Amino acid sequence: MGRARIDEQAGRDAVRAALDGTGERSDTATAVRYLLQVLADASPGHTVEVRVPPFGAGQAVEGPRHTRGTPPNVVELDAETFIAIATGSLAWGEAASAGRVHASGARSDLSGLFPLEY
Repeated sequence: MGRARIDEQAGRDAVRAALDGTGERSDTATAVRYLLQVLADASPGHTVEVRVPPFGAGQAVEGPRHTRGTPPNVVELDAETFIAIATGSLAWGEAASAGRVHASGARSDLSGLFPLEY
């Protein structure tokens, strides 16, 4: 059984609240999980693990599947950075240059997947 999906309207509302600063921590959590869901739908696969602690993690990008231990391709960012990149208000390259994206592995450059259509 898979994870419960976040309703699109609830996800969009949470993203809006997180972007305009009116949201609470629960809105940020929902926004992150919703955008991870959108990312996984846009680029299904299990090659890259995207981590946004403490709110969520997901897998994306078609290719070799990771099964045990630390995945070979990991991207980790804070919630604010992930939401900004996912919505297009911050470019991947700009965030990476500023040290706001921690990526390892040959397939961890996700710049071509953003911004997301949510």
